Amino acid sequence: MNENSEVEQLQATNPPANHLQPTSVNCDLALKSDGFSGLADALVYAAQGTSGFNFYDHSGQLETVLSYKQLLADAQTLARRLAGLGCPWGSRVGIVAETDPMFHRFFFACQFAGLVPVAVPAGIQLGAHKAYVGQIRRMLESCGATIAVAPESHAGFLAEVARSLKLVMSGTPADFDLLPESNKELVPSSGDDIAYLQYTSGSTRFPRGVEISQTTVLNNLSEIAAHGLKLTRNDRFVSWLPFYHDMGMIGFILVPLSCQLSADYLASRTFAMRPRLWLKLISDNRATISSSPTFGYALCARRLRPSDYERYDLSTWRAACVGAEQIKPEPLRAFAQNLAPCGFNARAFTACYGMAETVLAVSFAPLDCGLQVDYVDSELMTTTGAAQSVAASHENAAGYVDCGAVMPGFEISVRDAQGNALADRVCGEIFLKGPSVMSGYFQDAESTAAVFSKDGWLDTGDIGYRVGRHLVITARSKDVIIIKGRNIWPHDMESVAEKLDEVRLGGVAAFAVPQDDGEDQAVLVVETRDRDAESRDELIHSIWALMHENFGINVLIDLVKPGTLPRTSSGKLSRSQSRAGYFERLAESGRARLIPGIGNRRIA
Repeated sequence: MNENSEVEQLQATNPPANHLQPTSVNCDLALKSDGFSGLADALVYAAQGTSGFNFYDHSGQLETVLSYKQLLADAQTLARRLAGLGCPWGSRVGIVAETDPMFHRFFFACQFAGLVPVAVPAGIQLGAHKAYVGQIRRMLESCGATIAVAPESHAGFLAEVARSLKLVMSGTPADFDLLPESNKELVPSSGDDIAYLQYTSGSTRFPRGVEISQTTVLNNLSEIAAHGLKLTRNDRFVSWLPFYHDMGMIGFILVPLSCQLSADYLASRTFAMRPRLWLKLISDNRATISSSPTFGYALCARRLRPSDYERYDLSTWRAACVGAEQIKPEPLRAFAQNLAPCGFNARAFTACYGMAETVLAVSFAPLDCGLQVDYVDSELMTTTGAAQSVAASHENAAGYVDCGAVMPGFEISVRDAQGNALADRVCGEIFLKGPSVMSGYFQDAESTAAVFSKDGWLDTGDIGYRVGRHLVITARSKDVIIIKGRNIWPHDMESVAEKLDEVRLGGVAAFAVPQDDGEDQAVLVVETRDRDAESRDELIHSIWALMHENFGINVLIDLVKPGTLPRTSSGKLSRSQSRAGYFERLAESGRARLIPGIGNRRIA
C-alpha cells in the first residue's frame, strides 16, 4: 500500500453520534522529530498541521477534540494569565493529571510562561481519601509548588490540600480562566531549562521529583521516534495510561506531539471497567501504536467474548509496547492467541525498558519480531550470576524477555556489588549514561548522589544482564531475596505461585524479612477471596510445596483479601509497601510470626 492510500485509510474513521470528528493524519506537514529548541517550539510546529488529541468518554464516544492548533492558542492565552500572577521563572505548577484536556493546556502553558509543570496523581481508591490528600500535599510541598490546579472532579481534594500550603493560587481551570491576561512577552523554556518534574512511581521508596531539562526530554523523544518506534506520518496512538505516569505523559502526549501525530485517549478508570473499549478505539481509528503493562493485556483477554472477534480489526496495530519491572510472556501469549481472529499479530509485541530517570525509554526490542525470550540456567544464575543460555526444555530453564537494544545515545554498564564491570551474560546492577539521563532529583542532593557514581553513571536500581547492546531485566535490585548466598528474584517466586488456579495474576507479592541470624526469610503475601478455613490451608500448603520444589526454600505465606496489595501510580506491584503492610498486620493481630504451611494462624 502506498503512503497516500494509507493516509486515506487512517482518516476513514466511524463518525460518533455527536458528529465530532477526531483529528486526522497530516497530509501536507512533513514529519519532524528533532531540531526543536524546547517543547513549546515543538507545539508551534505541530500546530501547522491537522493532527492533535482526542478524548473518548466512558461509552467510547468522542467527547473532546483538541487539535494542536487549538492547543497552541489555548496554551499561550493561559500562559499570559499565569504570567500575570508574578511568579518567578521556574516556579512549579502542580497539575492533577486526570485524563482531561486541561492537563495538556496547563502543561504547555507552563512551557510558554517559563514555569515547571508537575503531574500530580489523579487516581484515588475508595476509602483512601486521607491517604490521597496526604500524598498530594507531600508532592506539592517537596517541589515547592506556587500554583496548583485540578479538574472539577478533584477540586475538593485540592482545596483541602491548599489550606495548609502557601500557594499563590489554586483552583479549577474555570478559576484560572477568570484571570486577566498579562501583556508581558512570553519567553518559552528551552535548552537547559527544566521542562517538567516527573515523580517516580515509588516502587522502592517515597516518590521523588525527577528533574528533566528541555534538551534531555527532546533527545529521548527524538530517539524513540527514530530508533525505537521508527515513526512515520501514518502512525496513530491510542492510550488509557494515566498522564501522571511517565509512559502516559511522555509516551502518549509528548511523543505524538513531537512528531505531529494524533493520539486518542480513554480514561484509566474507563479501561478498568470496560477494557474492550481500548480494542474498539484501536480498531475504529486504525491505530498503530499502543502500550500497556502486562496486566492490561491480561485483563483485556479475560473480558473478551466470542462475538468480539468479528467486531474488531487490529491488523493495523504494529507496535504493542510492553514494559514494566519485568515482562511476563505467558499472559501476552494468551492475549495474542485470543486476539488472532481480530487480526492481531503476535509479532507486534515490542518489549521495552526505561524509567522516569531517563525521560522514558532506554531500549526497544526490534519491531515486528514479537517477544524474544532468553532461557538461562536458573540454578547457575542464582549461584554464580552467569546467565548461561539453555534450551527451553532444560530442567533448570528460566525465561526472561529480551528488552531489546539500548538506543544509540546511551552507554550501558552491568556491574557487580563492588562497581566492577561485568562481561556479557553475567547478572549485575545496570548503570546508564547519556544525554537522556536526568539532571537529578529536584532539590534533593542526597538522593541524587546516591544514584550517580563518581564517574557520572546512573545506577538504575535494576538487575539484569546484557547480550551485546541488548538488555535483559531480571529484578529490582532492592527486591532481591538472598538466602544462604543465593540470589532469588521475587518475580520468579510470584510467577510460580501464579501457576495455581487459585492465585490470580498480580495477586501475589514476594519479599524478604530479616531473621535474628541476619539471613533473609522469604515471604509471600497472596490475595484470595476464599474464606473457608480448609480451602485456605490447602492453598497455603500448595504454595509452600511449589516454593520448596522450585527454589528449595521455606516460605512464610500470608493470605489476605483481594485489593490488599498496594500498587504504584503506574499500576505496578509495590513490594516495599507490601512488606510494610505485612508487618502492620502482624502487629495488629499480635502474631509473632507466620510459619510455613500454617499461614496466618495465630501462634501462641
